[in-house]
Amino acid sequence: MNPLLGAEQAVLGSVLLDPGQLSHLAWLAPDHFYRPVHQALFAALRKLHNDGHPALAAEETAPLSWVTDAFDEASLHVRGLTTVYAHTLISACPRPAHAPVYGRMVLEGAIHRSVTAHAIRLHQAARADALQGEVEGALHYADVLTEVLSDLAQRWGTEPRPVAPATPPANAPAAPPPVRADRVAGDERFLLAVLAEQPWAMGEVVGWLRPGDFADPAHAQLYRCLGALHHRGEPIDGITLLWEAQRRGLLADGTLSSDQITAICDGVGPGSAEWLGELVIRSSVTRTAATSARAIRALAENEAMAPGRLINHALHALGPLDEVRTRWQMANGRPAPTPTAPIPSPNGPPPAQVHAALARSAPRPASPLSARPSPAPTPAAARPTSRGHS
Repeated sequence: MNPLLGAEQAVLGSVLLDPGQLSHLAWLAPDHFYRPVHQALFAALRKLHNDGHPALAAEETAPLSWVTDAFDEASLHVRGLTTVYAHTLISACPRPAHAPVYGRMVLEGAIHRSVTAHAIRLHQAARADALQGEVEGALHYADVLTEVLSDLAQRWGTEPRPVAPATPPANAPAAPPPVRADRVAGDERFLLAVLAEQPWAMGEVVGWLRPGDFADPAHAQLYRCLGALHHRGEPIDGITLLWEAQRRGLLADGTLSSDQITAICDGVGPGSAEWLGELVIRSSVTRTAATSARAIRALAENEAMAPGRLINHALHALGPLDEVRTRWQMANGRPAPTPTAPIPSPNGPPPAQVHAALARSAPRPASPLSARPSPAPTPAAARPTSRGHS
C-alpha cells in the first residue's frame, strides 16, 4: 500500500471510531488530503463536529449515526462514496489514539505536493513573462509561494527562515533553453556599446545593474570591466576596455576576444543606457524566477526531505529573486519592496503551530534507572540534550 494513502485512510478511520480525535487535528485541513473523496469526507466530519453532532457526547463507542451522517454529508460533494468504504477506513486504522501522528503524515505529503505545484506555477509565469517582456506575473507568484511556505511552516510547527541546503539538489532538472535568447543577447550588446561610447552613462545604471544580470557570461565580464574603469575614474574607450580585459585574464582564458570588444565598441548609434539597462534587468528577473522555481521543485520532489527543511530551503532559493526584484524596483523609481521572508510573531508560536509540534512528538517515558541516586553530573552531562523538529 502507498504510505500516503494508508495515512489518509488511518486518519479518517480513527475519527470515525473516535470523534473526539478531531479536537487534536485542528491544524489539518481537508485540502491536505490527496484523494478528493478523502477531502470531502474529512470536511464532512469537521462540519458534523462543529455542528455539535450527538456522537460527540458518546462516552464509549461512536454511534452508527456518526458514520452514516458523515457519509451522507460527503456524498453531497463527491460522487461514488458509499458507507461500504467506511469498513475499509476503519480497518486501516491500527490505533485511533494515533490520529495526530497519522495526520502529520498526511500534512507532510500535502506540503511536498503544495510546494511542487506552486513552484511549477512560478516557473510557468516566469516563462510567460519572458516571452511577453513582463515581470509582474513572476513576482506575483513568487509572493504567493512565499505566503504558502509561511502557512505550511505554521501548520507544521517550524519557524520559517531561509536556510541554505548543505549540498545542492542532485536531481535538479536541466535548465530549459533561454527564452528569446537572440533578443536578450542583442539588448545586452547594445547596452555595452552605449556604455563604451558614452562613459558618463555608467552613472545611470551602475547603482542597480549587476554583472549577474547579464545572460551571456562574456557580456557580464565586459560589464564588470566597464564598472572597474568607472569606479577608478579612468577613461573608457575601446583601448582601455581591451586592456582591462587583458589584465583580468579574460583574453587568455577565452572568455572574451579582441574582436568581440572591437565589434561592441565600433558602429554604435544613439541609445539610452537607462532604458537598455531596464531591459537587461527585466530579463534577469524572469530568468532568476525560473531558476528559483526549478530549484524549489527539485527540493519538493525529494520525498526524503523533511518538511521543515524543505520550507526553509525553498525560502532560501527565493532569496536571489528578492534581491534582483529590489534592484528592478530601484531601476523603475519605485520604493523598496517589503521583505517577503516571513517575520516571526512577537507573541510566540500560534496555537496551530503548537498543536502540530505536539502531534509530531511525545515526551519520552522516564527511565526506571533515573530513580537511582547518581554521582554529581559533569557540566557536559548536566546539559540537557536539545531536541528540534525539522
